[in-house]
Amino acid sequence: MLDPTTIETIADELVEAGRNRKPVPRLTARYPDMTVEDSYAVQQLWRRRNEEAGRTLVGRKIGLTSRAMQAATGITEPDYGAIFDDMVLETGCSVEWDKYTHPRVEVELAFVLKDALKGPGCTIFDVLNATDYVVPALEILDSRIEMEGRTIVDTIADNAAMGAMVIGGNPVKPGAVDLRWVSAILYKNQTVEETGVAAGVLDHPANGVHWLANKIAAHGDGMKAGDIILAGSFTRPMWVYKGDTVHADYGPLGSITCRFE
Repeated sequence: MLDPTTIETIADELVEAGRNRKPVPRLTARYPDMTVEDSYAVQQLWRRRNEEAGRTLVGRKIGLTSRAMQAATGITEPDYGAIFDDMVLETGCSVEWDKYTHPRVEVELAFVLKDALKGPGCTIFDVLNATDYVVPALEILDSRIEMEGRTIVDTIADNAAMGAMVIGGNPVKPGAVDLRWVSAILYKNQTVEETGVAAGVLDHPANGVHWLANKIAAHGDGMKAGDIILAGSFTRPMWVYKGDTVHADYGPLGSITCRFE
């Protein structure tokens, strides 16, 4: 385990990297004994620093929930990060490409809670009962740590690579559709780049949400009414560049569009 001074140093480095858009050198290269627990300690302190600076926590993101992403990273457990108020964008928006480092886009579903959720012992049924509605969302991945050679330890410390999210389409009650069979077609500049089905997220996108509730319960944490929970991608990350237009078609759940300027 890293000592508290080192944890603080890393968290402050990442706060500054978010300001100046200059990724810091890979943590696992500098601290080869750094653990997942160390990474979450860094993330927690990074989150606190941002809240002290005036940002408001409005939810959580869950990553590495699909088998494809777990196989690509060699990690068999999801991870999570914080969503702040200024990270939530609406469909039709122009996204400032220079604001992010190595931006990529993923297709997801977002759960908006009407009731608080807290583990341990939280189940998928608790999640569905606590959900007000489910809505399509795109996640914009960001990197405050250099990409080359990074591991899950680096990614968790980097707030699970959360940059922003774009929300849109048709909100639905969790029982109104079979969430496992929600599908999406992801376009970049009118070309289909990815397709996916939400069952790719742990067999049901709500499974990631109850995993999160039980995971953060160990730190005395939970989710409150009104929180937005990004349940995890069911497509591979898609690289985007200045001038790219992104469109995600969710069929009956509507669509999301944004442009990177």
